[in-house]
Order: sequence, then C-alpha cells, then structure tokens
Amino acid sequence: MPSRYLSFRCSVPWLLLLLQALFLSRAFFAFPSADDINFSSSVYPVFQDVNHMVIFGFGFFLMVLRRYGYSSTGFNFLLIVLGVQFSVLVEDLLLLLRIQYSAFGVESLARAVMSMTAVVISAGAVLGKANPVQLIVMSLVELILFHVPENLTLMHVHLFGAYFGLAVTSRFPEPPPGLDKNRSSPKSELFSVLGTVFVWMFWPSFNSILAELQFQAMLSTYLALAVSAVAAFMLSALTSKDGKFRMAHIHSAVLAGGVTMSFTAIIIKHPWIAMILGLLGSVISILGSHCLQRCFNPPLKLQDTSGVHFTFGLPAVLGAVAAVVLRVVEKGIIEQWSDLPSLGYLIFLEVGAFCQTISTAFITGLITGLILNIKLLKAVHVSKYFDDQFYWEFPHLSVGF
Repeated sequence: MPSRYLSFRCSVPWLLLLLQALFLSRAFFAFPSADDINFSSSVYPVFQDVNHMVIFGFGFFLMVLRRYGYSSTGFNFLLIVLGVQFSVLVEDLLLLLRIQYSAFGVESLARAVMSMTAVVISAGAVLGKANPVQLIVMSLVELILFHVPENLTLMHVHLFGAYFGLAVTSRFPEPPPGLDKNRSSPKSELFSVLGTVFVWMFWPSFNSILAELQFQAMLSTYLALAVSAVAAFMLSALTSKDGKFRMAHIHSAVLAGGVTMSFTAIIIKHPWIAMILGLLGSVISILGSHCLQRCFNPPLKLQDTSGVHFTFGLPAVLGAVAAVVLRVVEKGIIEQWSDLPSLGYLIFLEVGAFCQTISTAFITGLITGLILNIKLLKAVHVSKYFDDQFYWEFPHLSVGF
C-alpha cells in the first residue's frame, strides 16, 4: 500500500476483537439451552430470504460508485455480522432490565437482521466518506437508539435509517468540486441494479416474516412492488430528456412499493390499495430525486451518496401517512364514525409516533455525526473520499488509480 494511505492496523482489528469478546462473553453466560431455543421450520426459509436480501442484495445495491466496490460490499458484510450479534445483545439486555422473557430462536435472529436494514440504509448515505471505525461506531450507536424507544418498531426501520443517515452525512465535510470519484460507471451501475433485483425479490419475505397474516402481507407487498417497477420504467421514459430509460430511476423507484408496504402490508384488506400505494411510491421516488438533487440538497448541504432519501425516506413517509389513513378509516367503519374522540386519539398516537421517529433520527444523527468526526476516529480527508485503495490492497497497482 502506498505510504500516503493510512494504516488501520492499530484500530480496526483491536476494535473488532474487543466487540467480539463482548459478544462471546454475553453468549457464554446467557445463551439458552437447546430446550429453551424456539425453532420453527416454517420461519427458517423466510429468514434465509431476509438474510439474502440484507447481505447480498444491499451489498450489491451500494456498489454505485465506480471506485468503491470493494468497500461497499465488504464493509456492508462486516457491519451486518457485527450488528446482528450486537442487536441480539441489546435486545437481551433490554429484556433483562424489563424482567421479561423471550425465547431465543429464528424469530429473534430475524428481528436482528431486519434491524440491520436501518444501519445499511444509513451507511448508504455516508457511502465513501466514513472509514471502517466510523461505520462500526455509527452502527452500534444507531442500533442502541433504534431498540431503546418503545414506539420504534421494525416497520419504522426504513424511515429511521434514512433520516439518521442524512443527519450523519451532513456533519461530514463536503467533497471538493473537482473530485470525480463520486460518479458511477456502467459496470458499477450494473452491479448496483443486480443488488436491487435481489432486494426486490426478497422484499415480500421481509415484510411478512413477523406478520400474523403472512400471506396477506406477502401478497400486498408483491403487488405493490410489481406496480412500482412498472411505474418506474414508465416515469423514467417520461421524465428523461431524450425519452430513454435511466438506470438511476430503475435503481431506486422499483423498491418504493416495498418500502411503502413496510407500514401498511399487515392492514391492507384489498389488493387495489396496495397497487395504488406502489404506484404513488414510485412517483414520489422519481419526482423526489429530481426536486431534492436540484433544489434542496445544495442549500441544505445534504450529501446523499446513494440516494437513500428518495429511495427509502420519501416512500417511508408515504407509507407512514397511508398507515394512519387506513387505520383511521378502518376504525371509523367499525364504529360507524360515532366515536370521534377515539378517532382523534388514534390519529394523535400514529402521527406522534411518525414525528418522533423522524425527530429522533435527525437529532441523534446530528450528534452521532459530530462524534464520528473527532480526531480519535481518524476521519478520512476529503481528497480520499470514495477511494477503495485507501482501505484495500491492490497488488497490480503500484501508484494508484
């Protein structure tokens, strides 16, 4: 490795060793016996789907930068295998503090893997700017913040992850205007869309693995994903200057239906509602990408590297609003709109949980971003942003790219 690149030999290996020792000690003293482990053979295939989605799908989904492919997939895998263990540890400690019992099994692992989606989404916002130590610290802090509040359920995972990541990345220095490494290439876009396809395929399992009515959630999610994919191709051709498809649109908008259904899949009773939400999710994703990148990102200094705001943030907001409307309509029909105070209280709770999720993500994200930029964590210089060679060996390259 050239001398101008820093060595993380004295930081990353020892941090990983310390964390793994913590996980091992907790498992040694608290891991349940074989009789206490809750195993369901029907859940494990769906758990495999979710695991493929988070590790393989998101790993390639983040390969959008032409010089950051090694780091995108490698660091994503590292964060997940560390984060799943830490998530189980945090959940276990919270259960002990509340004097509750929850059988360890595939479902607890599934919750841990699903919670890592928030971390992966946040990592996409700071893609190419945070070193491994910063990413690990960010993951640990975010998992604690995600698990502790009572109202942050797994359906808020995309909402929390997107706005937490945007707040964190706003605290990083902006890259110089002449830096061209933050662009994509046809090869990197192809790998990124490959990850998008895998995420798309396994998203119905993600939304239904912990649902009581699994078939209903799976059906609603698939229909919404199908409509959002069709709408993505349609809107891409309509909004581009020359009437051609843009891979950036397909990369983000085809997943909008799945993000929206994360809030509403379990409460939708009619397939046409899911299809309409999938269409609206794709519309808000593509139109949001135009408006945000041109109008809001420059003045607000939002450095959204992989577009998590319009890929996950905006569709999640749409899903949260749709969930409030559907719950109010369902309760109103059951009670024949006679108990208006009860409906008002329901709206207050749902909107309050939504607002608290975003505000918590923003505030804690800003604080985390400030923490990540202290000297102890060896922040990367802006000239080394989006550069694989800063972290990985390239024996065939003697000087650089």
